[in-house]
Amino acid sequence: MRIVFAGTPEFAVPCLRAAALRGEVVGVYTQPDRPAGRGRELTPSPVKLEAVQRGIPVFQPENFRSAEAKATLRALRPDVMVVVAYGLILPQSVLDIPEHGCWNVHASLLPRWRGAAPIQRAIEAGDTQTGVCLMQMEKGLDTGPVLLSQAIDIGPEDTGGQLHDRLAELGARVLADALGLLRATIVLPPQPQPAEGVTYAHKLDKAEAKLDWAQSAQTLANKVRAFNPWPVAEAQLLGERVRIYAARALDETHATTPGSVLRAGREGIDIACGAGVLRLQTLQRDGGKPIGAQDYRNARRDVFA
Repeated sequence: MRIVFAGTPEFAVPCLRAAALRGEVVGVYTQPDRPAGRGRELTPSPVKLEAVQRGIPVFQPENFRSAEAKATLRALRPDVMVVVAYGLILPQSVLDIPEHGCWNVHASLLPRWRGAAPIQRAIEAGDTQTGVCLMQMEKGLDTGPVLLSQAIDIGPEDTGGQLHDRLAELGARVLADALGLLRATIVLPPQPQPAEGVTYAHKLDKAEAKLDWAQSAQTLANKVRAFNPWPVAEAQLLGERVRIYAARALDETHATTPGSVLRAGREGIDIACGAGVLRLQTLQRDGGKPIGAQDYRNARRDVFA
């Protein structure tokens, strides 16, 4: 079998490894090298690094608008093209090139959380379950029929980073199952997505990281989990900006102005919210490292007796 793989970030690497296990990946497409770090040096994507290490040819077109880009893909004679967080919209003329079309590994239970940030949006919304769908790609945004899917629970303390890693590995297993069926000439029946239950996972914006104490404690706790490790929730606390890596909601009533410190102990710093109380457990001051609530108290003896 001849597989072409298209992906860019770390999330896609386990799927590339699964696809390449039998030496069937004949080409890897990934985003062009981008400036990164303080020096803004051109940096290859995680998928490119994995492909180079495996000796797989790498292609990095800006897009597939040119006839040359399509001809290059066509020359690879792919049986199937696997797409995982590639970062480019593929036109129909590209989707039609592989014999079995293009498959997309998507980190949600479609049609819920179509779009760019399904992992974080699921946590932010308070979902208790998510999963991975292998979808037959079509022109719309994550609208194609589902070929295989597998669900997992979202734990009450799962962060965006932790769920990302679990779903990346789950996606690789689902993809491996599908490729095994394709090798055995077993046709996966496409299941059209239902028209009801569609939600969109819009791309994360750094401005979203600022917490509003007037919101409920549960809403804020979900944001803290969802935005760890990026963009990391932040808030004003006792006259300074802090980033918040871990917090939990307490179902507690109060009549205090949102943003006020109710108490501070070894277990955390309790902040009054619009509804309930948010217990801050891991914080980071400007220029510092993430620290526990007790260490933060010790560092702020100007406000904590």
